[in-house]
Formats: sequence, C-alpha cells, structure tokens
Amino acid sequence: MILKGFEDLKRFLEKPKNIVIIGHRNPDGDAVGSTLALKHYLDKKGHGATVVMPNEYPDFLHWLPGSETVYRFDWQNKQSQKAISNSDIIFLLDFNTLHRVGYDMQNTLEKYPNDFAMIDHHQQPDDVTYMYSDTEICSTCQMVYQFIEMNNDLDLIDAAIATCLYTGIMTDTGSFRFRSTTSKTHRIIADLIDKGAENDRIHNNVYDANSYNRLLLLGKALSNLQILPTYKTAYITLTDEEKKRFDFQKGDTEGIVNYALSLKGIVFAAIFIEDSEQNLVKISFRSKGKFSVNQFARNHFEGGGHDNAAGGKSNVSLAETVTKFSGLLGQYQSELENSYEI
Repeated sequence: MILKGFEDLKRFLEKPKNIVIIGHRNPDGDAVGSTLALKHYLDKKGHGATVVMPNEYPDFLHWLPGSETVYRFDWQNKQSQKAISNSDIIFLLDFNTLHRVGYDMQNTLEKYPNDFAMIDHHQQPDDVTYMYSDTEICSTCQMVYQFIEMNNDLDLIDAAIATCLYTGIMTDTGSFRFRSTTSKTHRIIADLIDKGAENDRIHNNVYDANSYNRLLLLGKALSNLQILPTYKTAYITLTDEEKKRFDFQKGDTEGIVNYALSLKGIVFAAIFIEDSEQNLVKISFRSKGKFSVNQFARNHFEGGGHDNAAGGKSNVSLAETVTKFSGLLGQYQSELENSYEI
C-alpha cells in the first residue's frame, strides 16, 4: 500500500474547496461508482465537487444517484474545462496514469497547475502529490469506503453513497466471486446494506437490464469462441460489422470475456473487439491463479491492470492481433499449465 500525503490532504480539505473528480476513459461500474460516491461525500463535507468523465459510460449505470450531474469531457467540453480550471484540486479515481483518460483530456490535465490526489488499485501508479494506492484491494469503491473510514466519517455514508460504492465493488469483483474479494470486502458490503444499499435492486439494474440486441450480440460472441487446449486458453472475437448488426451500445461487451474463462480447464481468456473509429483492436484479458495478465498485457499489448484482469490494445488488424496472441502462448505454456489447479 502507498499512502502519500494523507495528513496534508486532510488539512487541505478542512476548508471548502472546488474539487473535480475524474474516472478513466470508457468508465466501468467501479469508476462511475467511486467517483459519484466521493462526490456525494465531499459535498456533505461542504465542498463543491464535480465529476468529469472522459466519455460516455454504459446505460446500465445511468440510474446511479448523481449520474445526471456528470460532465462528459468529449461532449460537454466547455463545461468540463471550466470545472477543471476553477478547481483547487483534482481527484483521479480508478486509474493509475494520465493516458488512461484519452489524448485530449490528458493534454488538459498535464497543464493543470494544482495538485492531484489519486485513489486507485492498479499496479505501477504515476507519482502525484497525494496518493492512496493499494493493489491488494478489489476495487476503487472499497478504497473510497476506507478513505472515508480513515477520515472518521463512516457516519456520513447515506443510501446514495452506499449504493454507488456497492455497485462498484459488485461489478469489479464479478459479484463477489473473484479472488480479490476478502472477508473485509464482505464486512464492508454488509455495512453498505445496513446504510441503505438495496442489493437486489442494484443487481437487477446492472445485470438484468439487457436489451434484446445485447443478448443477440452475446450469442454471436459465444459462437466466435475459440479454445486452445494446449495452453488452457480461450478467446472471443467481435468485428465492427458484427457489432453494427446488433446495434452495439457502449457497455454491451462488458463481462463477455468471463464466459470464456468459465470454461472447464481454461485459465487464460481474452476478447478482441474491433474498433474502426479508433483504428485499433480493444482487448480484455482474464486469468485464474498465478498467471499475470497484467504483465502479459504490459509486455505485448500496451496495456496493464491487475494480475487476473487487465486490458490492452493492438494497432494491427483483428486477424493479425489474434495471430500475434496465439503465437505468444508458447512462451507461457509452463506458466499456464501451473497457474491454477483445476
């Protein structure tokens, strides 16, 4: 764990401040939940907090309390720039390096004259003035809960904050099934339920709000599933044409890679998604056991993340990307064979 400048940050926040809170590009449940929870908390402390996201987030997260106040940097650029320029400090949540917000927003943040405070659980964070970093914690939402706890303010957690935090912890732990889910995580979840998080409603809003086309897209993705038994690996591909055929919306591919990992005997899974708008292939990696997809993504696909969940990208075609991926597996055969006892 890295806890840098925490006491100085507490003193800095003793008087009301204008604060901007930022999540990463293509924000997920943990990014949206943690930023909104921190906003609600800071507002209750007398600050003026504004959440700015680099771009749109999935429709199944728009019901979260406070979602209607979020600025999108790509779409509401004037409002976002004004909030950033008027802020006394910027909190960076659920990402470890500025390039995770996208090129345009990164340029803006690199010119920011004031301090950054980072709360994040990804490996190898950039150095900023104030930092709370812990790669052992399952989600940034759990870290925000613990940040509030370190400030002796757990009594300020209301139903809105609890709902946002529960959502992020639930989504980043695969509904509490990943290895990073600890007994402490469950104790925090119990407290959030006691404070007003309606666990059944949250689960329904996130996982049981599929469109017809999203389910058809999932069916197509599963029909593209390929298994490489020698390497205990499975992967899925989706082309732009397939996404268009089923009216792809942001968030529709969330979690699909986990279906590949759910196969008996598989310890390494990937999904390769063609994105002609950005002229790249987006990649998500998942693993079981000791095989580090974070290191694999860093070594070969300009990415990173956690040991068992990471992302990356490729600037060549989808077919070339899959060929490269398959060709790399021989280097890791021993690690994959011994990653997880099945």
